[in-house]
Amino acid sequence: MNSSTTEHKKVRYFEDLVVYQKARALANEVYALTRSAAFAKDPSLADQIRRAAVSVLSNVAEGFERGSNTEFVQFLYIAKGSCGEVRAQLSIACDQGYLPEAEHRKLSDHCRLVSGMLSGLIDYLKGARYRGDKFRQPESETVEDRIRKLRAAQLANQGKNE
Repeated sequence: MNSSTTEHKKVRYFEDLVVYQKARALANEVYALTRSAAFAKDPSLADQIRRAAVSVLSNVAEGFERGSNTEFVQFLYIAKGSCGEVRAQLSIACDQGYLPEAEHRKLSDHCRLVSGMLSGLIDYLKGARYRGDKFRQPESETVEDRIRKLRAAQLANQGKNE
């Protein structure tokens, strides 16, 4: 397969999403950073950055498991917000001398990458015709079968009202 060809495979688990994998890597980098001696001076900032980083991948996972694109998109927006929160907190940490500027840039770039991937996934889901597993019809049920069931239910309700 050449690099211009995109292979689409069905994503069955949130762990299969590249954005989840990148967010997980970011959280692990944040945990490694906040274990350093410099952050020992400010455990509340270390805890806050960790929580924000964990929130990114947690919201990707929770949204995916909801089973509808609409809910997934809502959780992706929350994840995107948490990604911005990590960047802001990294800036404060850099300003306080808890991490070198080069490390700050590297982690901020990682946040921007994840945020961009979240935006791309949001745009994709908003334009998707498939609304999510929650709305999937049983494969054996056709549109005609569904219409027949709805008409039968309406007739049953009319009989109760008469």
